[in-house]
Amino acid sequence: MFAALMRSESAVRPIFPELAKPAAAAAVAFDESRWFNKLQLAGVDRVSQMAVAAASLALADAGGLKDIDPDRVGVYVGCGMGGAHALDLAYRSAERVPPLTIPAYMPNAPAAHVALRHGTKGPVLTYSVACASSSVAIAEAAKAIRNGDVDVAIAGGSEALLVPGVVMAWQAMMTLAHVAADGEVSTACRPFASDRSGFVLGEGAAFMVLESDERARARGARSYAELAGWGLSCDATHLTKPDAAGQERAMRTALRMAGLNAADVGYCNAHGTATKIGDSVEASALRAVWGSAIDRLQVSSTKALHGHLLGAAGAIEAVVTVLALHHGRLPPNAHTFNPDATLGLQLVPPQGQTDADLRAAVSSSFAFGGTNSVLAFRRPA
Repeated sequence: MFAALMRSESAVRPIFPELAKPAAAAAVAFDESRWFNKLQLAGVDRVSQMAVAAASLALADAGGLKDIDPDRVGVYVGCGMGGAHALDLAYRSAERVPPLTIPAYMPNAPAAHVALRHGTKGPVLTYSVACASSSVAIAEAAKAIRNGDVDVAIAGGSEALLVPGVVMAWQAMMTLAHVAADGEVSTACRPFASDRSGFVLGEGAAFMVLESDERARARGARSYAELAGWGLSCDATHLTKPDAAGQERAMRTALRMAGLNAADVGYCNAHGTATKIGDSVEASALRAVWGSAIDRLQVSSTKALHGHLLGAAGAIEAVVTVLALHHGRLPPNAHTFNPDATLGLQLVPPQGQTDADLRAAVSSSFAFGGTNSVLAFRRPA
């Protein structure tokens, strides 16, 4: 995924040609048979299938859960829509609604299936905070480790909402990027561009394994990054209109907890939905927090390439941020051939940056409902 981002490779394609308005989205080529047999798939929605796959890959990369008390392992998952495919199938079932529709649809199903697959018996919690869901889940997982509630946390998010009804609902909100019936759709999302027109939906799952620095060192673990701080706030001004002051509070809290000055942070994986007001408000918040150091902050929104994963957006973008730190490479702010000069941001160029000397980076998620979540990562010592 990170390599594809560095190639500026868009996952956005046309979707649902039967809809009245042209639509595009970033769908996943996912083979569920790699993770489930036919019997296991009964009542398991795509959103849970992808959660199990991503969490399993993260655990394998971290060395597994051997010699860990399952009571001391927690699962923290962000999910905004739940099992949209199961619900869509139920609505379209003319004669018989599948009897496992409810357990397939419930938003906590992804977390439950991750726990079932890996036998974890500590807290298994789901956070449904719209676009901030999985960023909040990661922050809450870190709190649990810091407070001694768990020793290891499997944290992330999953979303699989690409069904006709959901796409039509987002079209009705007029927040999706303009898609021409006969035009190029892969570049439809253009964050921070003067000609931006909105985002495109995406699906997928992303997880990370969190533990204390002491525990990681003791077992000789490979550490990609340190989750040094996090900040949560609520605008409390409007259900869908973002507020710069609320975003500033979350950013400042994350930096303060991490012991970082704004000038120490070289990269921001922005929320960057490519909406007119959203990008403008976020840029204003960044300028306010970074002040005179804003020219040294490189910014990109990878939603241009992988789409907006809603409940899973915070997790996939946190993973991208961690990998940017780990590799010293910044993913591009793709498709923004005409940057909006009024925003005052230094955007990562369309070809990305391959020689970044980063000490720290942040990932921002700002949600409908007014919840703001910012994660601050630092290179491990």
